[in-house]
Formats: sequence, structure tokens, C-alpha cells
Amino acid sequence: MAAEQPADIEDSVGYFLQDMTYHGKSDRTRSAYERVLRAFESFVENPSQNPAGTAKSVDEAGHRDCMAWIHTLRNRDVSSSTIATYASYLHRFYAYMAQVGAFDSNPMALVMEEMDEKIDSNPARREISVAQMREFARQIHHPLDHALVIALLKTGMRVGELCNLDLRDVSLSEDRALTGVSNRPALDGRGPSIYVDSEPSVGSISNGEQRTASNKRKRSTVVPVDDELETVLLRWLAIRPDTTSPADPLFVGTASGWGERLTPDAVHHIVTGHAESAGWYRAGGDREENVTPHYFRHFFTTHLRDRTGDRGIVKYLRGDVGGDIIDTYTHNWGDRVRETYESNIYSLI
Repeated sequence: MAAEQPADIEDSVGYFLQDMTYHGKSDRTRSAYERVLRAFESFVENPSQNPAGTAKSVDEAGHRDCMAWIHTLRNRDVSSSTIATYASYLHRFYAYMAQVGAFDSNPMALVMEEMDEKIDSNPARREISVAQMREFARQIHHPLDHALVIALLKTGMRVGELCNLDLRDVSLSEDRALTGVSNRPALDGRGPSIYVDSEPSVGSISNGEQRTASNKRKRSTVVPVDDELETVLLRWLAIRPDTTSPADPLFVGTASGWGERLTPDAVHHIVTGHAESAGWYRAGGDREENVTPHYFRHFFTTHLRDRTGDRGIVKYLRGDVGGDIIDTYTHNWGDRVRETYESNIYSLI
């Protein structure tokens, strides 16, 4: 089926960003695109900067305008990986607008072929020891903020997966069990655990509630809960606001959005606020410098893999593998995961 031809568009960047919303992209992703695309828009609209010496709109820009913008980034000593990322944003914008019939062509296609810069998919990150992370966590006193940080550090979950957790996904020890909550059958007999589903996606209805985040696991995963995480979760649940959601979200707002399921953007704001206080985050910093919720997934992976030497179990806990990895181990997979996890997980409180 041919793409629907859009009517005359006054704001091409705004049109693209709105379509990103329809495609379920997060607020942070849209904000990142908007920042880059508006910067390029300002560049081509400034006659003193673009090669033709005349003001242009983004739909009038050609490949030389795109190359000139990339050149200005190089002259500002922007890192190669960041330049490649910005170029990919502009390339995606033009490719999409050409695909829907708003633009005649994609001037970034040739630029991308000739660029030497590449996105660093495995950048060097800030080195933080377990002792330093423990001290960081101990400085967080609000039960919600503390629970979010400890849960991310102890499980390696993605922030969207954390936000999608419901009370039914959490099983605690018998003497601390949540009253009135019917857990998932997959948690029966597994001890204190968290069930991370592979299914929820942005806009879908799960457990009676429309979701604002997506899980990206290749398979649903049962992650052990150790004594520390159980204590932190119980402290949070003791003050957790009531919610009107039929899904009973585990993590809900305690300020704006009182009692509503937390979004990835809200968790990102909480985590980076504490990281900024610790000197681990600054606005405009890159992945090598800043500590964000995703950094905690990196921290979990690095330290647990180094301690266990078992990449298979770490990949399972991260949700990065299908059922085939389990088949390479004993039939008593659940006990093996818990034993390995509890013997090696770091202490944070």
C-alpha cells in the first residue's frame, strides 16, 4: 500500500516528531531528536552558515548543507560518536519524510555513506566501585527513590521493565507476603522473586491498564529477590499511595502524578537528580560521563559477570536470551539461577 500523501506541512520537524509520538517513542527519545533537528533547522535558516549563503528551510536543504552542518560539529570538537548519532537522527528524519511523500529525496543518504564517524555501541563508562555505589545508595533516603535505585542495581532491569511491574509480579517470603495479591503462577514455589514479563509495549493493554513503556526481553524472566531488595521493597510498600489502576502498579508517583504508574522519564529524572548530587551527572554530558538508569544495568552486568564467571545466567537475568540457553544447563534451572545469584550479588545497604 502506498504511503498517504501528507498535505502541505508548515513545520516539517514538528510533523516528524508528532509521528514519532504515534509510533510510541518515549518523551526522552523525541526530545533528543527535537534538539538535534531544531539545531540543524537553525543552521540552514542562517545565511551566514549554509553553503549557498541564503536562508533555507529543512525541506530545501541539500546534501552540501548537511555536510556543512556536520563540518561545524567537527570544528566544535564534538566527539565522533556524538556526530554519528546526530547524523543518524537527521538521516532518519529525511528518510521518513521522503518515505511519506513530504520530501522528494533524502540528502543525508550520500553524507552517511561518506562519513568516517561511527556510533560507539560500547563506550567506555565512568568506573564506579561497589563500595562507591553502596555509599551512593545509602545517601538516598526517600523510600520510593531508594527502592527504584536498589531494584535497578540488584536486577539489571531496563527502566521500562521496572515501570511495568505490577504487585502480582512480586513474590516475597511467606512471613512478608503481600496480602490480597494474587501472584503470577510462574512465581509459585520460586521464593522471593520478581517476574519480568516480555509482553508489555507502549500503548498496549496489560493487566487492565494501558502501558507507557515497553519491555524488550526475549523471554519472560524470574529474577531472584535477595534480603536487601526485599527489605527495601517492603519499606516502599509501607508508604506506597493507593492507586486507581486495576493493574496495581508496583511503583507509583508520590508527587506529581500521585498514585499513578511511574513513567521511564520520571524514573530517569529521579535517578539523574541523585546522580547529579553525587557529581555523576551533568546536563549535556555523554554516556561515558553520566550515570542514568541504564548505567545501573551496565553496573549489574559488569559486576555480576565478573563475580560469577557465568555469562549464561547473567544473560538470562538481563532477559537477553531465549530458551536455548536454559537447555544447555541442568533441568533444575531456577535453583541454579538463585544459588548463583545469591552467592554473588553485591551488598548495597
